[in-house]
Amino acid sequence: MRKALRWLLALVVLVGTVSTAGAATAAQTRATGTDIKDRLLSIPGMSLIEEKPYTGYRFFVLNYTQPVDHRHPSKGTFQQRITVLHKGVDRPTVFYTGGYNVSTTPSRREPTQIVDGNQVSLEYRFFTPSRPAPADWSKLDIWQAASDQHRLFTALKQVYTHNWIATGGSKGGMTATYYERFYPRDMDGVVAYVAPNDVVNDEDSAYDRFFETVGTKECRDRLGAVQREALVRREPLEEKYAQYAADNHYTFTTIGSLDRAYEAVVLDYVWGFWQYSLLKDCDTIPADARTATDQQIWDSVDTISGFSAYTDQGLETYTPYYYQAGTQLGAPTIRFPHIEKKLIRYGYQPPRNFVPRSIPMRFEPYAMRDVDTWVRHHADGMMFVYGQNDPWGSERFRLGHGARDSYVFTAPGMNHGANVAGLVPGQKALATARILDWAGVAPAEVRENPSAARPLARPDAKLDVRDVEREPALRP
Repeated sequence: MRKALRWLLALVVLVGTVSTAGAATAAQTRATGTDIKDRLLSIPGMSLIEEKPYTGYRFFVLNYTQPVDHRHPSKGTFQQRITVLHKGVDRPTVFYTGGYNVSTTPSRREPTQIVDGNQVSLEYRFFTPSRPAPADWSKLDIWQAASDQHRLFTALKQVYTHNWIATGGSKGGMTATYYERFYPRDMDGVVAYVAPNDVVNDEDSAYDRFFETVGTKECRDRLGAVQREALVRREPLEEKYAQYAADNHYTFTTIGSLDRAYEAVVLDYVWGFWQYSLLKDCDTIPADARTATDQQIWDSVDTISGFSAYTDQGLETYTPYYYQAGTQLGAPTIRFPHIEKKLIRYGYQPPRNFVPRSIPMRFEPYAMRDVDTWVRHHADGMMFVYGQNDPWGSERFRLGHGARDSYVFTAPGMNHGANVAGLVPGQKALATARILDWAGVAPAEVRENPSAARPLARPDAKLDVRDVEREPALRP
């Protein structure tokens, strides 16, 4: 539905509407004469992996046949994994992607709770098992991925005919933004959480400015001291690393050596803390790195950065991300003014170092510039939510004069898990009201007074778990 018609299409709904799974199924059958599973499986190319029970919903894990190359659909297909959290065909639908693998456990993203709707979740192409065989890596780009979403949306729109909202966090927020850029007529709104926007890959001074001021000086000093000490004690801690790798059968072929992997993990330490932790967590950092034991330094770095991150086994799952970072998305580089140059041998290593050499890579500097320009001048019904203390927000999406009904919000004190619920009250109400409106379910009282906006679905402790995916720091 066209965005200009959102207000006319808004429906008055009851706050906190819930139903049992049996009632939802019965209502669905009465309305259409066909069970929702049958309707989904009647879509050409759709097949069922499994259905999992969840009270008040139907939850399906499915495969959908996609072309390897949307420009040349005849040149092969692959199976892309999706999940559907079904509430009812009379409800709006949230289209979610995390930009990585899809979870096959029922879950509900924040916009889904706000609009009390369905949720379609998509696994990003080339993440196992949604990978063509053989894998032509040149077909892993943001346009092909956006076209996956467009094709799936087109297929599902015949079942879920009400409004749709795209969403995602981190790389998923980037993905939702790219989808809107290439297919701006599909969605009625976009909610992109903590989405990095590396417009010029070689200009990363924004990150340096962030690390100069984030949190408190005491916390920054603690983190910097542990990071430096881990490099000062490189020899004994690398001996520990070698034993750790042997015990776990880890290897270092892709990055090139244990020494390179060790430094990469250590240099991720400060970034990783602010990405995943809050200011109060500074109390968990050794107060005096110089007198800390080797084990205390190791444990702190391992807890935050993860010594398995740059092993072959740790990198393998994320090869598609590093490939995209080195071909289109870009990757950050920062300075370490608190560490003597003699202690740093490699610095922040480029994505090329994290992808097997058998996979060719070439960077396209215009890809992110194109998206950034489009967002600034053409964004319509888009929302970007960032965390104040999240380093990934240093380079973010911004709006220009051409943007309409679009917003950039920052949640105070929050990290890479920032959300609408963490915004200051006025912004929280405004963001909630706009999401309800884009979904076509804003109650009359909210249309008249946005400050009255509240999520329509009741909280669910299992469905609404707000986890920050514990990926190594240099992956958004």
